Amino acid sequence: MTPDLKARIVAGYIPVHIAIIMDGNGRWAKRKGLPRVLGHRSGVKSVREVTEAAVEIGVKYLTLYTFSTENWSRPPAEVTALMNLLVETVRTEIDDLHRNGVRLTTIGDLSALPVASRKALLEGIEQTRANTRLTLVLALNYSARWEILRAVRQLAQRAAAGQLQPSEIDIATFESELCTAGIPDPDLLIRTGGETRLSNFLLWQSAYTELYFTPVFWPDFGRDDFFEAIVSYQQRERRFGKISEQLVEQQA
Repeated sequence: MTPDLKARIVAGYIPVHIAIIMDGNGRWAKRKGLPRVLGHRSGVKSVREVTEAAVEIGVKYLTLYTFSTENWSRPPAEVTALMNLLVETVRTEIDDLHRNGVRLTTIGDLSALPVASRKALLEGIEQTRANTRLTLVLALNYSARWEILRAVRQLAQRAAAGQLQPSEIDIATFESELCTAGIPDPDLLIRTGGETRLSNFLLWQSAYTELYFTPVFWPDFGRDDFFEAIVSYQQRERRFGKISEQLVEQQA
């Protein structure tokens, strides 16, 4: 009998923000002798299942690495298929997201996306704008190095215009220029597919994020896998540079 993983989750220690690198779609398809695009299509089911599970247990932010700036270098047919799948998925899923109180938003440079993809996203964002149960963040045409450079340039422009003194730039000022301004740093970052790297994803924000790597390909990653990652997270001690005794004193 499969253990009830949800029952092992401590209700008062749910990660506020979970980020996921959804890896392994192409390799999943290859193992089954299928075109890569069918792996991406099968991965949509996992997005739906994990989003519903996140809502169910009270996660407030879920960020999915959907399309990186490096992904443009993939074969043109695959890129086109991914963009078409994005439009289809947003339009198919948006009503359910809305009913479940999910707010859709994005990080990354949407200006480079095809018009249809950008239009579907903006419509979904507008439809769900007032929802507060879960914020679903799609990282699209995103890379952490691009985001950090963009923030540096914007701060430099403000300083050159006399609106900001270099000495005034602190962590909060810098973070206000990131795509994730207003979103808490991830408590837990999950990567599926067996790779153990961050791949240019939320590098600034993940300074103290707990990392969880699993060999499960994204199309096979479901509710129980998601809950298992949270159980692992809850078994860790997050010290943020302190020692265990200091944490005990703070909790006393």
